[in-house]
Amino acid sequence: MELSYCIKLKELPTSIGKLTALQKLNLLGCFKLKELPTSISQLTTLQELNLFQCSKLKELFTSINQLMALQELKLLYYIELKELPTSIGELMALQKLDLSWCYKLKKLPTSIG
Repeated sequence: MELSYCIKLKELPTSIGKLTALQKLNLLGCFKLKELPTSISQLTTLQELNLFQCSKLKELFTSINQLMALQELKLLYYIELKELPTSIGELMALQKLDLSWCYKLKKLPTSIG
């Protein structure tokens, strides 16, 4: 699903969790997006999640470990991100994690080795 530069988008509907066959979710440049619904963890076939320049997001959902097919997670320029949930270490399919320009991120959880 391509939602790049939907600059007025403040939230995703909780019904996004019903898109169980979704493989890519691109939210690049959704500057006003403040949070992701918890239902996003129901996207068990999601392989790519791009949150590049989602600068208003303050935290990554703790149930991210339920995205078992996730291979690529882009968190570039995620300004408000201070920590990653420990559960991120349970993403066994994850091949690429990009944390460039996450200025407030102080440390990585021990769960990601």
